[in-house]
Amino acid sequence: MIIYYRHHKEYYILKLMKPTLHQLRIFRTVAKLKSYTHAAAELHLSQPAVSMQVKELQQTVGVPLIEQLGKKLYLTEAGETIYHCAIEIARRLNEAGETIDHLHGIKRGRLKISVATTASYFVSRMLARFADLYPEVSITLDVTNRQSLMSQLANNEPDLVIMGEPPTDQDLIAQSFMDNPLVIIAAPGHALAKKSSVKIAELANQTFVIREKGSGTRAAIERFFSAAGAEIKTTMEMTSNEAIKQTVQAGLGLGIVSSYTVELEIETGNLTQIKAKGFPIMRKWYLVQRASKRLSPVANLFESFVLQYKRVDTANA
Repeated sequence: MIIYYRHHKEYYILKLMKPTLHQLRIFRTVAKLKSYTHAAAELHLSQPAVSMQVKELQQTVGVPLIEQLGKKLYLTEAGETIYHCAIEIARRLNEAGETIDHLHGIKRGRLKISVATTASYFVSRMLARFADLYPEVSITLDVTNRQSLMSQLANNEPDLVIMGEPPTDQDLIAQSFMDNPLVIIAAPGHALAKKSSVKIAELANQTFVIREKGSGTRAAIERFFSAAGAEIKTTMEMTSNEAIKQTVQAGLGLGIVSSYTVELEIETGNLTQIKAKGFPIMRKWYLVQRASKRLSPVANLFESFVLQYKRVDTANA
């Protein structure tokens, strides 16, 4: 195996003579946890055994992989290269196992997906249905904000991402699969709550509670009002839809959120939807992956499931 890594702006060839999968697995765990002790506990091995395997791997490579300063461990540049290589090897082996299972008609494996916080309101139902269909699939779900999703995509971490507005500065495949309407919400006693139609000019005089800058919802809202030649007054920014809902319910302003996040509150009468001109702002939900990523059989199953989700959901409504 030959791995290229950068050092002092020059490329060198790192030749691994015969590293074992056992060594790479141990080194990957040490590199991830930055600790021999914690790696030993996770691998159910003794600390000397872990240290010895890492030492033998370093001797095979011929350059240091780990530096210890005080009680802290740091990866060298070669160590970072071997670490990412070990991760890729483990991923490929998992894919191979899943492919063999798939050929035998067995639907099992690991699925790692990340979703925008707003999407979590319907993704939980989606995953419940997927889990019923494929009970042997192990699912890791990360619900996070837009900035984290973009970072994860850049680092090729999840199999698939569900988000509202895919970034345009990365080489991605983005497939829309469901509408994501943004609606205006208010406390039931708000002055605009009982009006059959609200003009944009009336909204400009209201106080809004909206998401933080950088969020996809915030960007869509700003584009809408800019195109309408209006500005809205913002007194509070929130980092979650739950915070927006609670603040609006307390009567501190209007909110603009995905309709999926307020279904229960509107049904129970805790919030009401304002009928305003130009609303709802229609967006889309996207299933996103790195363009160069080769999906595992399980990830392919989930991709097909998601792209058919709206049709299936409507048929069972």
